[in-house]
Amino acid sequence: MIIRLDHVGVVAHSWNEASQALVDTLGFPVDRDRTVLPDGNLYLPQNTRIYFVAVGSGETKIEILIPQDTTSGIAKWLEKRGPSLHHLGYAVSDVPADAAELRDKGLRQIDLGGGSATPRGIFFYPKDTMGILTELVPDRRAPVA
Repeated sequence: MIIRLDHVGVVAHSWNEASQALVDTLGFPVDRDRTVLPDGNLYLPQNTRIYFVAVGSGETKIEILIPQDTTSGIAKWLEKRGPSLHHLGYAVSDVPADAAELRDKGLRQIDLGGGSATPRGIFFYPKDTMGILTELVPDRRAPVA
C-alpha cells in the first residue's frame, strides 16, 4: 500500500513565479534527476511543463505544474484557484494493485483516457479523499524488475 509521500503537486503560472517562491525564497534545490532543464518535462496529455524541487534533506519533492494552454484541466484549475496546491502523490509498491485496493474501498479513479494509468500514475477524485486530488506513483526507491 502507501509507502510514503512522494510529492506535493502545485500549479503555477510560470517557472519564474514558482522558482521565486520555492527556490529563491525557501531554498529548495531543483531536482535535476527528475527535471529536464531548462524547459521542464512536458506532460503532453495536459500540455503542461513539470519541474521538481527537493524539500530539505528528505525524499519528498514538490512537483510544479505549469500549463502551456488555457484549455487543459490543469489550466482550468489555475484559472479557477490561482497558484495553489493541486494534489498529493503517494509512492506505492504496485500502482495497479494498490489502485484496485483503493477502488475496492470506494474511491473513484479518474479516467485520463488512453488506459487506466499514465506514466505518472493513477489519480482519484478529490471528493473521495477530503477534497484532495490523490495520485499513486511507483516508489522510485524500489528496484526495477
